[in-house]
Amino acid sequence: MDKIKAYHAALPKSNPVSASNNTPVLAGKTNSYTRNNKFSNRSSRDRSRIKNDPSGPIISSGQEQRPVTNVPMRKSTLKIFALGGLGEYGKNVTVYEQDGDILVIDQGLMFPDESMLGIDFVIPDTRYLEENRERIVAVLLTHGHEDHIGAIPYLYPKLNRPMFGSQLTIGMVKIKLKEIGIDNPQASVIKAGEKIKLGCFEVEPIQVAHSIPDSFSFAIKSSEGVFIHTGDWKIDHTPISGQVTNIPRLAELGIEGVKMLISDSTNAQRPGYTDSENLLSKSFDDIFFNSKGRIIVTSFASLINRIQQVINSATKHHRKVAIAGRSMVNNITMAMELGYLKVPDNTLIDIRNLNRYRDEEVVVMCTGSQGEEYSALVLMATGDHHQVRIKKGDTIIISASLIPGKEGSFYETVDNLIKQGAHVIYGKGVDIHVSGHAAQEELKMMLSLTKPEYFMPVHGMYRFLSAHAHLAENIGVSQDKIFVLENGKVVEFENGIGKLTNIRVQSGQVLIDGLGVGDVGKIVLRDRQAMAKDGIFVVILTVEKASSQIVTSPDIISRGFIYMRDREDLVREARQHCRMLFKNHNQKYPMQWDMVKKMIREDLSQFLFDKTQRRPMVIPVIIEV
Repeated sequence: MDKIKAYHAALPKSNPVSASNNTPVLAGKTNSYTRNNKFSNRSSRDRSRIKNDPSGPIISSGQEQRPVTNVPMRKSTLKIFALGGLGEYGKNVTVYEQDGDILVIDQGLMFPDESMLGIDFVIPDTRYLEENRERIVAVLLTHGHEDHIGAIPYLYPKLNRPMFGSQLTIGMVKIKLKEIGIDNPQASVIKAGEKIKLGCFEVEPIQVAHSIPDSFSFAIKSSEGVFIHTGDWKIDHTPISGQVTNIPRLAELGIEGVKMLISDSTNAQRPGYTDSENLLSKSFDDIFFNSKGRIIVTSFASLINRIQQVINSATKHHRKVAIAGRSMVNNITMAMELGYLKVPDNTLIDIRNLNRYRDEEVVVMCTGSQGEEYSALVLMATGDHHQVRIKKGDTIIISASLIPGKEGSFYETVDNLIKQGAHVIYGKGVDIHVSGHAAQEELKMMLSLTKPEYFMPVHGMYRFLSAHAHLAENIGVSQDKIFVLENGKVVEFENGIGKLTNIRVQSGQVLIDGLGVGDVGKIVLRDRQAMAKDGIFVVILTVEKASSQIVTSPDIISRGFIYMRDREDLVREARQHCRMLFKNHNQKYPMQWDMVKKMIREDLSQFLFDKTQRRPMVIPVIIEV
């Protein structure tokens, strides 16, 4: 949580926002929320940067942007665009804007791929929302997974706008915000079927099945028609939670008329149907029956249905359950309090008391299914966990799909577990995980039920969006009414007619790096990649200030490039090369240290490449005495 607190501390102090007068009031079946625009002046600090884009202007309300963009958002039309989630896994944010009102759906994060060295998370660039936050009537949350709510701790203090979601989703959001010192956020629980008025929009949550209970699609009604935003969903007739997708209501909306369907595309390339979560119960029972030692199960902490199945199998096989990992402990505690997890008395034990029980009497539920650094499973795999030491006879069940880009850390964790004698069960060859996303036949069913005039695929890589678009065309949606977009591109509806505009809203990504947020760009990542691949080569020159002459032979430090004792010849040649470069430059030009360092960096880099076919990061340091 330190990195989140540091992020908030860096926010402008001249723009305090009070939450006391903006709490929405929900009463009865149809509710309304009226915005309060009495905010203190925004900070004059402009945090946006304008960039020319051949695909269209960037829209931003900052003073520097207006002369450049000069393309106002017309209030009489409905605009729809994504700030994240298109052409990528995660950081899902979709924006609906009409008559000056902005409705935001989800605020997710994305896990970095392994080329993003040192990056913990990636969140969407929400500068457009920050600069227009007084116009945001609400943030709707589809469900409680990280790719849909994970950015809230970073964004809520800046936006401070009302959030609406299911009881479980709001419970998870409150846990996240409480960890950063926000005890009473503007977060209201809504129920499926409960229509609420939010500015010029009327919103109806629709229950859908997913891998987490209390998941919603949203039917958004405006003067331009009804727009269904599915969120993550699938058709599951036997879900663990008992919450099935409300097919009758979707069909009813289809009969009434749906202007556009905005639908999850994660499994658009997967034929057939997605299996029911219930199928895993037998797999867990079989593993529990055949395991004579300890069982350690790892999954995402938000997969409440999966956690319930592990608890069910543990109870059936007379095992106690211990929990490891802060997010796992928090989510299980909250889900039990709200009634989403049914745990028999005396089933849960403190992880610190694990060794009081025989191996065949315990199950450990923990975080770390992606090999995340410092997660419970990774600490166990490296022998650094305080309570759990992996030993021969342990059975490890990794019940989660692997996020693309996490392969290296994941398989390193698996190898470390196996080295210590554990039996590790993972991957597609065993039935220990099912997807929470609709496959092709379910996607076609959604299209057939809702009968949209227009269609926009969201959530996933571009190939998934394209595959989903082809499914829609096969179902009967006209090709010219299907929008496969990139983040920031705007679809506009006017008088019931939708079109792709040449407007491009500022979008992108903000990198969270330790205690720093947003201060790591492409150049920093490139430097990290160069150091990881070829190391660094530091040259320290001590120069007499009066004469501008080198006092001592240049000192050289090499890390990750060469072992200096084995390459003394190369080090000696590099020293001579530096002295020669310095002398030649001193004879021709006046001493400007920036120019000298640039010259040494470029020439020495080429010299080292010629000698080794490797290009370390060269860092010249000049000390005047």
